[in-house]
Amino acid sequence: MDVRSLTIDQVQTGLRNKTFSAMELTTSALAFAQAENPKTNAYLLFCPERALAAAAKVDELISNGEMLPPLAGVPIGVKDVIVTKGVRTTCGSKILEKYIPPYNATAVDRLEAAGGVILGKANCDEFAMGSSNENSAFGPVRNPVALDRVPGGSSGGSAAVVAQGTAVVSLGSDTGGSIRQPASFCGVVGVTPTYGRVSRYGLVAFASSLDHIGPFSRNVADAATLLKVIAGRDSMDATSAFAPVPDYNATLAQSVKGMRLGLPKEYFAGLASETASKINKGIEVLESLGCTVEEVSLPHTEYAIATYYIICTAEVSSNLARFDGVRYTARSEKSDTLSDMYRNSRGENFGAEAKRRIMLGTYVLSQGYYDAYYLKAQRVRNLITQDFAKAFEKVDALITPVSPFPAFKIGEKVNDPVQMYLSDIYTITGSLAGIPCMSVPCGNTVEGLPVGMQLLTKHFGEETMFRLAYAFETAGGFAG
Repeated sequence: MDVRSLTIDQVQTGLRNKTFSAMELTTSALAFAQAENPKTNAYLLFCPERALAAAAKVDELISNGEMLPPLAGVPIGVKDVIVTKGVRTTCGSKILEKYIPPYNATAVDRLEAAGGVILGKANCDEFAMGSSNENSAFGPVRNPVALDRVPGGSSGGSAAVVAQGTAVVSLGSDTGGSIRQPASFCGVVGVTPTYGRVSRYGLVAFASSLDHIGPFSRNVADAATLLKVIAGRDSMDATSAFAPVPDYNATLAQSVKGMRLGLPKEYFAGLASETASKINKGIEVLESLGCTVEEVSLPHTEYAIATYYIICTAEVSSNLARFDGVRYTARSEKSDTLSDMYRNSRGENFGAEAKRRIMLGTYVLSQGYYDAYYLKAQRVRNLITQDFAKAFEKVDALITPVSPFPAFKIGEKVNDPVQMYLSDIYTITGSLAGIPCMSVPCGNTVEGLPVGMQLLTKHFGEETMFRLAYAFETAGGFAG
């Protein structure tokens, strides 16, 4: 059974028609994923017992003639910063190498309640900190499109399993572009929903005011289905929104004629020519569908990198303080005192990027620097949010690049943190504003490397975003 190109609809149709059983599909998917994984290192571990038990429940529903839930039998990968009860969750870090959570993330509970079959945990940058998936303590992920290239980060494993065909869909997390950039580099669809649209309960915290859980898929309809399943208010997460969740798939095919699209001028300056060419062709496709295009300005964009790396590192400093060797983390055995145990456990088990961000965050929160850095960054964040609000008074959606360049070679930027941070320059603004954003493929470079186009809409405007993306896909825009 070839599982590489299956969609959610095709899985559901195959189960209903009894072309295959959920158990047969899961067995084939696991075998294929385990055979392919050495090429990319996209999965950190597989959970066959859990997957087969979920498949057996789906087959029981079918045998009883019951209605199938929306993800029945669908093979899914889950980023290893999203906790899974009884299944190791490492966050790509040595400090959590042996951690087995006693509970599920809300998003995981909702996946499995909808019939989803979780095959395994996807590799990621340590604690979701990175733009290349080279910061994992368990080795880098290789891009399935070009094995000498990075898949993007931090959700590189989640993007790679979908691009490689070893999962139909997957869950990732996004703090400053960690869903959209890997989606762009791997040539798949990646969605960062509005902040609060999806519960963060069970997502190991990186930067709490910026973290999102979102889907990867090979087409827009699957991303819409997956988001509807995991979205909605959760009493376990005070930041989850009370806003009702629309049926995104019900409006996918509605016309986008007359939709007003904005092109932020700040996002197109200095863009690599080949990337710019693909984005411009994508815009032409949208214009051919009846959309109108106008230039807009987001004037505080130039301050976004500095703002983001002050706010996110401050929150990292606070959130990662809990990993100290006392309870569920790795503990140094070389210590004579409690303070040495803290110091050595963290020093031995955190990677370089985690240490760098902890130190930066501790500095900007320290006495005498809080007002100069952190408080000022929060004020600029508000100005960036206002830029988007003003733009959406004029247009229905914004179209931008996802990354200044396609996937770069493994090792190319690893020794230059500033250049690595700059690869997120087009994605962090949407994260700071908390608006929904997504990456859709818009063709390949002459070397065959995917290029992604970013769509952004106002808060809780995912329905508009999906309609636009679906129209683009249906018009052949993914092929460029």
